[in-house]
Amino acid sequence: MAGPLTMSAQFLHRSRSVISKLNKKYRPLASSSSSSTAASSLASPDDLDSSSLSPDSSSFSIFSSSPVLSSTSTSLSTTPQDPREAERAQQFFHLGQQLLFGRQGHSKDEPAAVEYYRMAVKTGHLEAQGALAFCYEFGLGIDPDFVEAERLYILAAERGNGLAMSRLAFLRKYGRPSVKIDRIESERWQQKINEQGPSALTWLMEAASVDNHDCCQYALGVCYHDGVGVEKDAAQAFLWYQKSAEQGNARGQGILGYCFGEGFGVERDRKKAMHWYRIAAEQGESVALYNIGYCYEDGLGVERNPFEAVKWYRRSAELGNAFAQNSLGYCYEDGVGVEQNLELAATWYTKSAEQGYPWAECNLGYCNQNGIGVPKDDAKGAYWYRKAAYQGHARAQHNLGFCYQNGIGVTKDPVEAVKWYMKSAERGNIFAFHSLGYCYQNGIGVEQNLTEAVYWYYLSAEENHAPAQLSLGYCFRNGVGVPKEPKEAVKWFYRSAIQGNALAQNSLGFCYEEGLGVEKNREKAVFWYQKSADQNNPWAQCNLGFCYANEIGVPQNHEMAVKFYKLAAAQNHARAQDKLGVCLQLGQGIAQDVKLAVHYFRLAAEQGHLAGQYHLANALEKGLGCEVDLEEASTWFERAAANGCRTSHERLQRLLARACLESGLESSYNGLYMGALGHCAPAA
Repeated sequence: MAGPLTMSAQFLHRSRSVISKLNKKYRPLASSSSSSTAASSLASPDDLDSSSLSPDSSSFSIFSSSPVLSSTSTSLSTTPQDPREAERAQQFFHLGQQLLFGRQGHSKDEPAAVEYYRMAVKTGHLEAQGALAFCYEFGLGIDPDFVEAERLYILAAERGNGLAMSRLAFLRKYGRPSVKIDRIESERWQQKINEQGPSALTWLMEAASVDNHDCCQYALGVCYHDGVGVEKDAAQAFLWYQKSAEQGNARGQGILGYCFGEGFGVERDRKKAMHWYRIAAEQGESVALYNIGYCYEDGLGVERNPFEAVKWYRRSAELGNAFAQNSLGYCYEDGVGVEQNLELAATWYTKSAEQGYPWAECNLGYCNQNGIGVPKDDAKGAYWYRKAAYQGHARAQHNLGFCYQNGIGVTKDPVEAVKWYMKSAERGNIFAFHSLGYCYQNGIGVEQNLTEAVYWYYLSAEENHAPAQLSLGYCFRNGVGVPKEPKEAVKWFYRSAIQGNALAQNSLGFCYEEGLGVEKNREKAVFWYQKSADQNNPWAQCNLGFCYANEIGVPQNHEMAVKFYKLAAAQNHARAQDKLGVCLQLGQGIAQDVKLAVHYFRLAAEQGHLAGQYHLANALEKGLGCEVDLEEASTWFERAAANGCRTSHERLQRLLARACLESGLESSYNGLYMGALGHCAPAA
């Protein structure tokens, strides 16, 4: 097998005829200040400072005897190379530069530049590898090919090429059709280029500033945008984007629209944003197509129109844009601008997720976990959450933590749950703040710490997360991790309730009913109970039924009471089941049905509801809707008494005494009676 040097020599021999033709076409031109002899000679290293980039500088023949060292050249090849081959590789690269950018008197010829870069790459030239990848990415002298660009960037980046690292940091973060997103890898490349600093971007900076190259201006803007190799600078990013856009570069136009839309480096102007998006979209720029859809969906710079949004999302998605594929999936999932179709939602989420877009990975995880458009599969749900979580997607990290907390698709592991909650919290996820509070309150995966629980609840509540506001309200109402402060509890219940949290609405209603932290107001109590009941909260439905039954804030109405008791009882609410049983037993607001009453008493009793246990025992003792069964009656009286029911305690005493008397066991009455009491709690 031929070694590297032999292979290079063979390549040079085979390509000699091609090179000869190119040399004839691009014969060096003498500058006005050079002699004819100087025109055919190579510049020395000292000649190749920034002035060597001027069109007035002398050019050269690629077969001159002296090497040319570009000011941006840093060959990091680890393969030993013959000096003459290295010299020729540098010559190929240098001529490629001249032809790509029109330097040193040459006219631009992008296809020829690509050929020279390719020849330089085959002889091991590092910078040429990065430049060739750039040509493939932007379609300079060759059809755009993101897959080939990615391959070459990786090879060059692994050898330390700054241009390649900067582009990989971008491509791995945002993706492009057929280029997979990987935010962790993006961060790794960004860290590596930042260690080198701005000098790693010399090729890009020179081409953008000296050669006024639109693609390089766009790419340099991206570096300033994200802080890749340079400090983040929104104003500089906008400047370079604008230069690129004004030359007609579609990607520059699209990102300039973003700057106007978000007020990044310039005053926000959403109409200007849409103007630039449309110009870029006319050139088929998929990101601009996506952004137009986004503007129509949210009414940014245009009148909100979900149908138009879907049209633009689809155009972008069909070009392979992962962001648009995810958004189109969302539209199908929620029926936004299109008829709801959960299967198509999952299909588009899958297309996007397979490109590594973390939002789509998270969404696909949720679909799998909940059987939305795909068969329910908890393990797949956790799989996709993990994919997104490893990319730093905060919501996926939280959802993965929830899976570990509850053993959904993974082995239950509270410690692992807390680990992922913490990672999510570090990224500012308010759901994770709340979940951490719950873990600290209940000692799940961490040692119980009520003060720490309140801290996390507070962080989430301050970000207006309604469930956390409810939890914080409970802490202040019950003195969990903080002193009891009913007024503070009401404040947080209210903040949560006005966001529509049904549990908070019910709790706020209770505060108004009982006058806890607020002046008693039964009408307001009913108002909040109704709000909560309308959201099918069984606690509120039961409370509202109780209000109607007892004329609390509303006129007494037993039929309405039964209506709400039924709603809550159907959700297995024990108190409502007991209340409904009482109504059935008495024929209050409903036709009397003592047998059905016993059914509801039993449902409540089996859930440990004290009143339900008492009422079931009473029915069994007296044969109300059932056969008399004193043994079972005594069992339920005993359970109710053990839970602190004084009446059940007394009824149990009488029942046992009666049993002893009827059995003729007067002499042993005392012992049996006292023995039974040993299982009862003291009277409450």
